Amino acid sequence: MKIGIFSEIHGEISGAIADLGTFLPYVLGAIIIGGLDASSIFITFGLMYIFTGYFYRIPIPVQPMKIIGAAILVHHLTAGEVAAAGIMMGLTLFILAITGLASRLAGLTPDSVTLGIQAGLGVSLAMLGIKYIKTDLLLGLIIMLFMLFLFQNRRFPASIAGVVGGTLLAFVLHPELHWPDLQLGFYWPHLILPAWTDFARGFTLGYLPQLPLTLTNSVLVTAILAHELFPEQSEKVNERNLCLTLGIGNLLAAPLGGFAMCHGSGGLAAHYRFGGRTGFTPVLMGIILLFTGIFLGPAGVDLLQIIPQAVLGGLLFFSGVDLVRGVQDFSNKKALFCFAVVLIISIAVNPAIAFLFGLILHFLFNKGWVNI
Repeated sequence: MKIGIFSEIHGEISGAIADLGTFLPYVLGAIIIGGLDASSIFITFGLMYIFTGYFYRIPIPVQPMKIIGAAILVHHLTAGEVAAAGIMMGLTLFILAITGLASRLAGLTPDSVTLGIQAGLGVSLAMLGIKYIKTDLLLGLIIMLFMLFLFQNRRFPASIAGVVGGTLLAFVLHPELHWPDLQLGFYWPHLILPAWTDFARGFTLGYLPQLPLTLTNSVLVTAILAHELFPEQSEKVNERNLCLTLGIGNLLAAPLGGFAMCHGSGGLAAHYRFGGRTGFTPVLMGIILLFTGIFLGPAGVDLLQIIPQAVLGGLLFFSGVDLVRGVQDFSNKKALFCFAVVLIISIAVNPAIAFLFGLILHFLFNKGWVNI
């Protein structure tokens, strides 16, 4: 009995940090390159993680919105423009929740489309993981094999051992690395009130391209995956509630200088893959981020940067593989074809385009206008 409880606790801790591969690159890029306030981002993410764990009671993730993150790096969105995009996103998701449109959208979406997007995201995560591993191939391969071995051992959580062991090994392989000089203090979010001019670029470069991806990955696919992984504990995880929590979270976080937030199937797969089974997983992650934001502030960036990309790549790779493995077989030839098309477009272009194309193809099949 003691061993079982010990394993469960370690699994929750391991699952809590398992989504760092998705979380860190976008957040660190927004802070270091985009100039967003570190304390604001860590604190708002921490609070959202804690609330999400308390509300859903299973490891629903909280992630940075990827297209807005890319827009910060590529188009140099300002803090005001990021806040404007977050406010517009939060308001849209809140309206979708309270009007019931989120549930209607889910009802109109066939499984072949959502599962195609899920598999496409899994392949994309695995490919991104391989890209990270190649930044330090020897270290990455060692950690991947190490974690693969630990999956068979319930006493040692794979993600904790991988992150800690990989970071220590990096210091051995690269003596030029040094531990950051950390100084404790008290830091608080910085209020950001976007100007009307911020909404123009925030809308075209952030909100508009991000919205379809959020609706597919953060809402539709996350709801389906949650019911697959937690059939008896996921009654609260539906399209309406996911839109509602994200809507409220973004409306509160954006004016406090936070980063636009989403849920995500990849993060859910990561938390689950590495041992997360309850709401304690996101709550623990939230406490870590809250502590980092309040007591370390900008120094928290230096601390998190010591985790090698090759180590994060291992987390991403195994999480992506799990998303692909979770896809069911299709007995219907048309559904299988639709799934394959959505999968390919999701990888080659993006999930939002794949979603729209899949809906059109499904409609044409149902009308009998296209046959295979």
